[in-house]
Amino acid sequence: MNQEPSNILLIYTGGTIGMIRDYETGALKAFNFDELLANIPELRLLEHYIETVSFDEPIDSSNMKPEFYVQIGEMITEHYDEYDGFVVLHGSDTMAYSASALSFLLENLSKPVIFTGSQLPIGDLRTDAKENLITSIQLAGEKKNGKNLITEVGLYFEYKLYRANRTTKINAQHFQAFASMNYLPIAESGVDLRIHENLLHKISRRRDLLFHRELDENIIVLKLFPGFNSKIIEAALKIPDLKGIILETYGSGNAPNEDWFLNGIRKAIDKGIAVVNVTQCSGGRVDMGAYATSTELKAVGVISGKDITTEAAVAKMMYLLPKKLSTTVFKTIFETSLRGEML
Repeated sequence: MNQEPSNILLIYTGGTIGMIRDYETGALKAFNFDELLANIPELRLLEHYIETVSFDEPIDSSNMKPEFYVQIGEMITEHYDEYDGFVVLHGSDTMAYSASALSFLLENLSKPVIFTGSQLPIGDLRTDAKENLITSIQLAGEKKNGKNLITEVGLYFEYKLYRANRTTKINAQHFQAFASMNYLPIAESGVDLRIHENLLHKISRRRDLLFHRELDENIIVLKLFPGFNSKIIEAALKIPDLKGIILETYGSGNAPNEDWFLNGIRKAIDKGIAVVNVTQCSGGRVDMGAYATSTELKAVGVISGKDITTEAAVAKMMYLLPKKLSTTVFKTIFETSLRGEML
């Protein structure tokens, strides 16, 4: 499918994939990506030209924060015209959050940005790092009729490329660490590399890349559970500068319909706090109004997250809050798919 070599920029932010084991001490140390070809000779079989850039200090993904999303975005936009595709190496624990955020920050993206990582270090005998890295680079370089085939942020792990803002980490031990419960993989790696073009996010190539640098992290995620009570909502509403609540509800968007709960949500919305309803189920969608226990949430102005993941909902809210939108416009835009994050 690819007709010519592509220029690929490999961006290392941190994570297990960037570690190599010192076989004398057994300790893990950072991998020197300037010696990439020497350590992974299989990359020579690819026709692409690969260059690397790294964070000055690698970030454990547990320490990832919105300012680093912007830093990744700046690395991409700074080199956007020089490369055909980008591969971001990232720790797997928060990769779905970071990759989702980049999908919103990079508007009108016309080149592939593929996030990947690994469960084992790149130098381990049974590592998944080499396959994830090699295939991610191959995917980032794929073209059709001289144009990039993938024009969105993806996440590649264990033989599958997912739309990044549809992913969730589901396993801490298995190589198949990620899943996309509500959207099929956009590419699969087997004997052949198959890209499902009908599932790719379509963009207008006539529009220039627009990089959004502002994110507002004054939000919280509240997960309902039997025993969730009024004190939790009261404590949340006392958080200074709180602007958004992601409410992880039961099933198709159901929550207690007792007065203390509804009054608390109503009070939050009256204070100008955006409240988004997402399901805490692994798959499926919010359908407010399908049951009596969600009808009143809809009535007080809670925003439907539809089939969005919590990770993408967090990213989308951080992205939209700085836009200073009216309550009505914010609700309309949040409930609209911007980057293929919901149906």
